[in-house]
Amino acid sequence: MKYLRAKIRGELVEGITEGLTSVREIKGNIFSDYEFSGRDFPLSDVEKFLIPVNPSKIVAVGLNYRAHAEETGMKIPDEPLLFLKPPSSAIAHGESIVYPPYMTERVDYEAELGIVMGKTCQNVLPEKAGEYILGYTCFNDVTARDLQSRDGQWTRCKSFDTFAPFGPWVSMGIDPSNLDIRLIQNEKVVQHSSTSDFIFKVPFIVSYISRIMTLNPGDVIATGTPSGIGPVSIGDVLKVQIENIGELVNTVISA
Repeated sequence: MKYLRAKIRGELVEGITEGLTSVREIKGNIFSDYEFSGRDFPLSDVEKFLIPVNPSKIVAVGLNYRAHAEETGMKIPDEPLLFLKPPSSAIAHGESIVYPPYMTERVDYEAELGIVMGKTCQNVLPEKAGEYILGYTCFNDVTARDLQSRDGQWTRCKSFDTFAPFGPWVSMGIDPSNLDIRLIQNEKVVQHSSTSDFIFKVPFIVSYISRIMTLNPGDVIATGTPSGIGPVSIGDVLKVQIENIGELVNTVISA
């Protein structure tokens, strides 16, 4: 079951799709009580996808795939390396990633599994973490790699407008422990791994973050990227594909 927000026939529609053929409109709050309105739309009638949730924050994990840690020459971390991306960096499936003018000479793609929180979460044990998760989404942690090296910390390089594409929906009721994940750049597979290569698993990540900051409904956690990171160019079409979730597609454009 997948939850989405989209413009359909000129209206903003929140809905559920199960077979990826139609969207059943819901009324109410996906995070608490909702009901079906009785209106169904063909999925093909979607004119524009919106980000499926509006997070109060985007929390990201660095170096969470063993192969990526080896690729970068960094040691396996003892605990999750966390940073924040601002909500203003979020864009939806089908929207464009803007290559920042004058600021950077290298922008990279990073395919990631996104966790979408469904309940307020604070000081939660790992074995209870799943109760607070709404579902999962495709995420691209776009990064100005040269600024990351230059600054020595990650705020600027991760925070440009359009640097947090995610969607097209939230996939609910799936097991995140062994999902195929890949990034396709102009029809070439450049990243391919599985979430089974995670250093820190989803329940631990959620628990760990909840002991630092309160996670709100709609907050997104980006869980790290596999090996194969690389630069993008203006005009590139980037596709993040995750098993049992779907495909996030964005094009890189100039400012």
